[in-house]
Amino acid sequence: MSITIHPSAIVDDGAQIGDGSRIWHFVHVCAGARIGRGCSLGQNVFVGNRVVIGDNVKIQNNVSVYDNVKLEDDVFCGPSMVFTNVYNPRSAVSRKDEYRDTLVKRGATLGANSTIVCGTTIGEYAFVAAGAVVNRDVKPYALMAGVPARQIGWMSQFGERLDLPLEGNGKTICQHTGKTYQLEDGHCTCLNP
Repeated sequence: MSITIHPSAIVDDGAQIGDGSRIWHFVHVCAGARIGRGCSLGQNVFVGNRVVIGDNVKIQNNVSVYDNVKLEDDVFCGPSMVFTNVYNPRSAVSRKDEYRDTLVKRGATLGANSTIVCGTTIGEYAFVAAGAVVNRDVKPYALMAGVPARQIGWMSQFGERLDLPLEGNGKTICQHTGKTYQLEDGHCTCLNP
């Protein structure tokens, strides 16, 4: 395998890009960025210096991944979704020493035009709906929607809604994979990952 970099892309010296990754039109990857294997960065993506991107991450068109954002393996960033790194920005006030970390854990999906306010953690396989604004931590497997985002359900690793209550306890099987999911005291887990 090799890395595919479109001629219009700018990849600064020092950037680390894993084998099999594809960098498309008008992308800018800064020197300090670390990008894993098998990733795809769509048209007009920006990746900052203090960014870590795992393996098999898909970042769709028009997404800026700013400093202090970490994306674990298998994360999907939908078209034009937004990351931030300063909680209370002002043009006349420099706050580069106040960047807040954002962590998106393995397998999570961030829908088109969603916004992730800095300082939050998105749990494993969580699913943020298109246009949602996340301003607090998200549980693993949680389905989030709205402004501000609130949990409306649970999602499987396959990306299908699970037949589980929002709170309490329950157990269900994903119709596509046969995997069993258990809700216990408000926390969802896959029993056979």
